[in-house]
Amino acid sequence: MHGSRIAAVGHYQPARVLTNEELAGMVDTSDEWIRSRVGILTRHIAGPDEPVDELAAQAAAKALAAAGLAPGDIDLVLVATSTAVDRSPNMAARVAARLGIPSPAAMDVNVVCAGFTHALATADHTVRAGAATRALVIGADKMTEVTDWTDRTTCVLVGDGAGAAVVEACAEGEEPGIAPVLWGSVPEMGHAVRIEGQPARFAQEGQSVYRWATTQLPPLARQACERAGLTPEDLAAVVLHQANLRIIEPLAGKIGAVNAVVARDVRESGNTSAASIPLAFSKLVERGEIRTGDPVLLFGFGGNLSYAGQVVRCP
Repeated sequence: MHGSRIAAVGHYQPARVLTNEELAGMVDTSDEWIRSRVGILTRHIAGPDEPVDELAAQAAAKALAAAGLAPGDIDLVLVATSTAVDRSPNMAARVAARLGIPSPAAMDVNVVCAGFTHALATADHTVRAGAATRALVIGADKMTEVTDWTDRTTCVLVGDGAGAAVVEACAEGEEPGIAPVLWGSVPEMGHAVRIEGQPARFAQEGQSVYRWATTQLPPLARQACERAGLTPEDLAAVVLHQANLRIIEPLAGKIGAVNAVVARDVRESGNTSAASIPLAFSKLVERGEIRTGDPVLLFGFGGNLSYAGQVVRCP
């Protein structure tokens, strides 16, 4: 039980970009209204021929390539998603088939916006227990498929995409690169973020989520830092679920991460649910805004109302 680390990350977004101006021609909204309330400028939209597993596989392939690994090196595939259409085969099995991974354990994790951090913790626990040596952990969602495009309170928020990480066992004596997770939920607030009905549609009680996130999340995030043996001042970056810029920006200050780069990918990607954290994290790595070994807080929150956060070392 030597712990685990993130060896590499990757991300993928569809080519189609939907601007605020285009949305203003679809529903009663405006660029100024969207920017002032949620901080979103654009979002990427998957086409009908781009299912969730394709988004996931594209991001996973990039993470594999960045790690210098072959599909046969992976023995666990975890896909965090809440927008899978079919019950079986699950997205993890479909991703494994797309990538040619021969015989992995393959599981989906549905914790909505906190899905990736839950899946990352699950991979860490599995590697620590010796049940896997290398895992692909993917967050992928096609939120536009569960969106009511006549509802301006939700359709302005969403985007599609995927992000992935390769998790592997640390060498003996190597410091773990994934710290213990801080996770939990507020079941009585489970109704605050929903994807339900026939056909399934995304809905939320925005003010309830905003109040909870801005008041309850900062002490939870500080506890996640404590579990890593760090203070918020030690963080090089903070990657929160990319829900709303009005939530993200104040939270970093309330957490106390005064020296950290704060991910603001929501501006160009919108709310991509389980994809949002690995997508934003991968972009920080790609742009060189954080360096190998830097401590980064990942913290997801949203549907159920569930949350999960951990400090990881940048690959």
